[in-house]
Amino acid sequence: MDGSGGGGGSLATPVQKKAHEAWRMYKYYLDKTTPHSTYRWIGTLVVFLIYSLRVFSIHGFYIISYALGIYLLNLLIGFLSPLVDPELDLSSDGGASLPTRGSDEFKPFIRRLPEFKFWYSMTKAFCIAFLMTFFSVFDVPVFWPILLCYWVVLFFLTMRRQISHMIKHKYIPFSIGKQKYSGRRSSASSGGASRAD
Repeated sequence: MDGSGGGGGSLATPVQKKAHEAWRMYKYYLDKTTPHSTYRWIGTLVVFLIYSLRVFSIHGFYIISYALGIYLLNLLIGFLSPLVDPELDLSSDGGASLPTRGSDEFKPFIRRLPEFKFWYSMTKAFCIAFLMTFFSVFDVPVFWPILLCYWVVLFFLTMRRQISHMIKHKYIPFSIGKQKYSGRRSSASSGGASRAD
């Protein structure tokens, strides 16, 4: 009995080794793309265009596109939301919260869904949706203008709620660039302060 179990395990071992090696290579190349965000997003745009051409050339699979749109909207909300929601954070121990006044200490915006995971999930969703278009079982007949209108309404309501949350808690989820400080300004203001004394 032990011999047959060991034999079955040894037969699966080369397959498992190959699968593990393929997974390691995949993760290696995925990790190498991390610093190249512009090229990653261009690649995602290409995948989106291929998916769009496929859907528009077939004139079908609208329910897949609708589900994809809902999923992408969910990802976008996670990308625009802070890691710790100020409305839900009841701890006053000075944890990772957003500054509410100009005199507060600067705390960088930390997203609930980081940019890399946002990109990776979005690209994976486009690839899965593209593969689903090859199976006719997913081509459910629907009246697509209603789905499109519903998605647009859902998008605007969700974005309005998200933007009002940003305004209420005074945070911007995008960094425009590294803030640069000028030495003249600080010396001029300190010189003006010393003259006033």
